Amino acid sequence: MDRRQFMMTTGALGLMAGMPRLAAAQEIDDLEIFVPAAPGGGWDQTARVMDQVLRAEGLIGSSRITNVGGAGGTIGLPQFINQYSGEGNALMTGGMVMVGAIITNNSAVNLSMVTPIARLTGEYLVVVVPAASDIQSLKDLVAMLKADPGSVSWAGGSAGGSDHMLAGLIAQAAEVDPLAVSYVAFAGGGEAMAALLGNQVTCGVSGWGEFSEQVAAGNLRAIAISAPERVDGIDAPTIREQGLDVELLNWRAVFAPPEISDEDRTALVDLLTKMDASEAWQAALADRAWDRLFLAGDEFAAYLEEDTARIRGVLQGLGLAG
Repeated sequence: MDRRQFMMTTGALGLMAGMPRLAAAQEIDDLEIFVPAAPGGGWDQTARVMDQVLRAEGLIGSSRITNVGGAGGTIGLPQFINQYSGEGNALMTGGMVMVGAIITNNSAVNLSMVTPIARLTGEYLVVVVPAASDIQSLKDLVAMLKADPGSVSWAGGSAGGSDHMLAGLIAQAAEVDPLAVSYVAFAGGGEAMAALLGNQVTCGVSGWGEFSEQVAAGNLRAIAISAPERVDGIDAPTIREQGLDVELLNWRAVFAPPEISDEDRTALVDLLTKMDASEAWQAALADRAWDRLFLAGDEFAAYLEEDTARIRGVLQGLGLAG
C-alpha cells in the first residue's frame, strides 16, 4: 500500500513529493510521525503532543501523523520498517505495550529491527468503571472476579500489552487464574472508551490520560491506580492499599526506521533531547500526569533489551507467552 493512501494529516502539510531529508542537526523540514495504533490511545496522544511541542518550539517545519492500528502495533510495525527504511526524518511512537504484543503474538518483526531514539514518558495505569456501576472499589471488583472470573470483562489495549498485564497481575494477586480473565482487546483508546461509556464492559484499564476527561465529567469512576503511592491530581487509591501487591508503569518511546545514517540518528536524538528540555514539553507532562522518563540513544537501546527480557518473564508467569 502506498503511504499516502492511509496517511492521516495533522499540522502543516509541507512537501508531499520526493524523499524529505534532514535539513540540519537542529531542524527537520518535514517530519513523519508514524503511530502504530488507532487514534485516541496513548501512543496517538504522545505523537500529537510531541508534534505540537516540536512545531511550537520551532524544532521542525511541517509534519504528518500516520495512524495504522491493530494488534498492539504489530500490524503497523512491519509497515514502518518496510516503507520508511533509511528515511532520517521519520519517527514511530511505541513502548511497553508493543514489546508485550510482539511476545504474545510471536511476531515475526520486533523492535530490534528499528532504531531506538528515546524513551520519553511513563504513566501508571488506572482501573475505571462506568459511573452507573455498582462497583465502588477494587475490592468490589475482586469479589466479583473471585466469584466468577468470566463475569468481569476488562476493556483495554492489545493482548499482551500493559493493560492486559495489569488485569492478569490483579487476578494473580487475588489468587484467580490469569487465563480465566475475560479481557477485551481494542485497537485504540477511542473504541475502548465507547465500550465503557456504553456499559458494554465491566471495567477498563489504561493510562490516566485516556480516562481523565471522562472521570472529571462524571461518566467514569476511577477505583485504583497501579502506582506505589497515590498520585497528586488523581483521585484514586493504589492497588496496594486495597490489599493486592501490584505495581506497573507503562513507558512510551520513539523509534526511527532501520538503515538510517549515523548522522540522522544523532540529529533525531538531539531533536528529542531539545524537545524534552523545553518548557512546553514539561508543561504537557504535568497536564497529563505523565512521568518524565527520558533516556536517549545507546542508553535507551540497552534499556529496551533488558526490559524486553523482563516483560517476557512477566507474560510467561501469567501464562500469556510461551
